[in-house]
Amino acid sequence: METEPRLTRIYAVKTTNRAERSVADNIDKAVRDIRNTIKVMSVIAPDELKGYVLVETTEPLARVQELMEQVPSARTVLPGATSLEEVGHYLTPKPAVSGIDEGTIVELIAGPFKGEKAVVKRVDASKEEITVELYESVLPIPITVRGDHVRIIDRGEDD
Repeated sequence: METEPRLTRIYAVKTTNRAERSVADNIDKAVRDIRNTIKVMSVIAPDELKGYVLVETTEPLARVQELMEQVPSARTVLPGATSLEEVGHYLTPKPAVSGIDEGTIVELIAGPFKGEKAVVKRVDASKEEITVELYESVLPIPITVRGDHVRIIDRGEDD
């Protein structure tokens, strides 16, 4: 008995704020339940897409809505499916140093200098590291930190 291939659809599920990861985990648990007959291929909770989780399935919208009724913090399924081309950019992570240039003023948010302000002197995108000099320091000592250990305060436009 041969069945025709079913098209996969990607639905956006609206979630409670900051509950995207737990909703994705709960969708996984609901799908793995032996009583469940709704098939889900993947669940994506991209950091850049606040308040939404993407669900890839062959099921129609009504079946996905039925599944979401079992998932805490899942609000609603947006009507209409999206394509892989539209959400593909969420699948490739952005480098931690994107948006950081030389001269940018940052605050260190981790490590021994946590809370200190610094000026970016060099960006190494391949290693995702930046070299900074602390503002309050008497001697300008360069410190190399990971790009995700800083928060941008000011872009530091040239005078």
